Amino acid sequence: MQNLIAFIKRLRYFLVFVGLQFFALSMYVSYMSAPRSSYFTTASYISGSLFEFRHQITQHFNLEKNNKSLQEENIALRKSSSVFLYNKLRTEAHVEDSIYAQQYDYIPGTILNATTTKRNNFFTLNIGEIHGVKKGMGVFSSNGVVGIIHNTSKHFSVIKSVLTSNINIDVLISEVGVSGMLKWDGVNDNIGSISGVSNDITVPKGSTVVTRGGSGIFPRGIPVGHIKHTKTVEGEASWHIDLSFSQKYAALENVYVVKNLFLEEFTQIQN
Repeated sequence: MQNLIAFIKRLRYFLVFVGLQFFALSMYVSYMSAPRSSYFTTASYISGSLFEFRHQITQHFNLEKNNKSLQEENIALRKSSSVFLYNKLRTEAHVEDSIYAQQYDYIPGTILNATTTKRNNFFTLNIGEIHGVKKGMGVFSSNGVVGIIHNTSKHFSVIKSVLTSNINIDVLISEVGVSGMLKWDGVNDNIGSISGVSNDITVPKGSTVVTRGGSGIFPRGIPVGHIKHTKTVEGEASWHIDLSFSQKYAALENVYVVKNLFLEEFTQIQN
């Protein structure tokens, strides 16, 4: 205690000076409008920056929870959209909710492991048979088609991605209404190709490519990419068409597995 008193005595003149300076500055800010405005602006900026920093930290730790919430919201929107529903009264011109039946259900999942640089690339999902995932189901993301379930276990599943040698997903070039088969040449994970399109049809560069839905694995209209380049296949009356994938697969994380509620009926009638 004596040491503290001695320390204060040694600095008493400095402490009195600091106190007077603080008092004078407070009076100056309180009674002069310009300094007061500057003070509050600076204080607001500092406090705002601190709140923003805290928000960014909190947002980072809540990222998984937020992504899960967004996936569930997207599923609800897809279920309610007439684009992905089966029309029970196709002769009616006026669309009512009562004439639609849900045809597709969606199971959200997260990719645990993936490759994009091999000739055949597979993605591992954190969902499996107990979640309703079965071999042959389609998988897509919010940006585009991903692949088809290749194998399942109780808690996990493996996707045969579009970045494989024989994926063969039926697709549609929207602008010209022509269908073909999606392929991948094993070179660039951002570029795919379409086969089976006759070269007597003009295919504009930049045309949108979506899933056709002919196999019942995917709903019609899931994004695939955009036409990048076309060239004639030598000796054949067809185009070789390159497209840019709409999904960057190296950055892929959250996906949806498609469950076609009418698939058994659809398959039986085709067989």
